[in-house]
Formats: sequence, structure tokens, C-alpha cells
Amino acid sequence: MDTAITAKKKWWDGGYSPFNVSYGKLMMWFFLISDAFTFGALLISYGTIRFSSTSWPDPNEVFKSFPGAGEANLPLAFVSLMTFILIMSSVTMVLAVHEGHNRNRAGVAKWLAWTIVGGILFLSCQAWEWTHLWHEGAWWGRNPFVNMDGTMSPHSDFTNFFFTITGFHGLHVTSGVILNIVILANVLKGTYDDRGHYEMVEKVGLYWHFVDLVWVFVFTCFYLL
Repeated sequence: MDTAITAKKKWWDGGYSPFNVSYGKLMMWFFLISDAFTFGALLISYGTIRFSSTSWPDPNEVFKSFPGAGEANLPLAFVSLMTFILIMSSVTMVLAVHEGHNRNRAGVAKWLAWTIVGGILFLSCQAWEWTHLWHEGAWWGRNPFVNMDGTMSPHSDFTNFFFTITGFHGLHVTSGVILNIVILANVLKGTYDDRGHYEMVEKVGLYWHFVDLVWVFVFTCFYLL
């Protein structure tokens, strides 16, 4: 006699979910994959121009300032602080998702609030960096920085790519902060308790982790290479 084995599956409108995940979470993964292609195209374009150029600005000279430090030479100190803030916001998001699995409304609200604070701090740091570079004469179409070989570049490829890619990433962080604020408001209202799950927190968490991961590549390309 054949023995029937029944597996617990999640349903969606199209039948069985192929990966046993909800429709919303699967669509979030599709969106992140498509967004990864966009960032990948931008970074590959940057790398192509960067390594086909005979000279390039030294990031240790371009990014050596720190708020309140005056003329102190602190290469990459400020961007390291920015990176630490963003990574810690990813940690708090993990904790928010974990509390959501336990259906602990207070815990989700607490860690989501800290994630929002981390995102706002990162954006504030980026705003300071952009303002500082603008005061030094850097902007789209303007490159005031001396190359590693001591020459001045006639092109503004470095600044064009820097402001475009970091600006695009900053737009993603801004979107993530807004989404987290909306989710936090719903958490406080008890929306997800009524639904019986906190999956929306997990979906927004996937987006936030993606934004943090992209920053690792942006950090490597512009600040280290």
C-alpha cells in the first residue's frame, strides 16, 4: 500500500508557492535582483573608466576630513564611521525581524526605531560629506582633486561617478528609512498583530540588508581602490 506523505505548504493565488514563501516576499527578491543589476551596471562602468585611466585621485587625500577636526589629516576615518553606523543598523533590523517572529510588538518597535535612527545618522553623514566636497569645488562636471601622480585631471569622471552612485545609494537609504517609519507606525497600531504575522517587517528587512550590502561595494570602489 502506498503511503501518502502530506507536506505543509503555503498557498498563493497561483497554486503552490515554488519556494514555500509568500507572494510578497518572492516579489521583494525579484525587485532586489533587478536593483542589483542596476547597481552592478553602475559599478562596472565606474571600474571600466577607473582602470582604463592612467591616473586617478587618491582617496586618502580626497576623503581625509572629519567633522570638527579642522585641518587634521584623517584618511577614511569619517567614511569608516558611516560604514559602522550602517552595519549596526543592519544588526538592529535583524533583531526587529527576530522579535517579529516571536510576535513581540514592543521588541519590534524598539529595534525598528533604532534602525531608523541609524539610517538618519548615515544620511546626515552623507549630507555633510557632500557639502564638504562641494565647498572644496567638487560636483558633477567639476574635479578639483590632484591625481596620485601629481597631475590635474582634465576630466571629471571621478566626481561624476561618485555623486551619481553614492547619490543613488543615498536615495535607497532614504526610501528604506521612509518604509521603516511606515512599518513602525503599523507596528504601534497593532496592524500585524491583527494579521497574525510580522512578515512585512521581514520583507522591509530584506530591502534594508540589500542597501547595506551595496554600500560595501560602493565603499570598496570609491574609498579603497
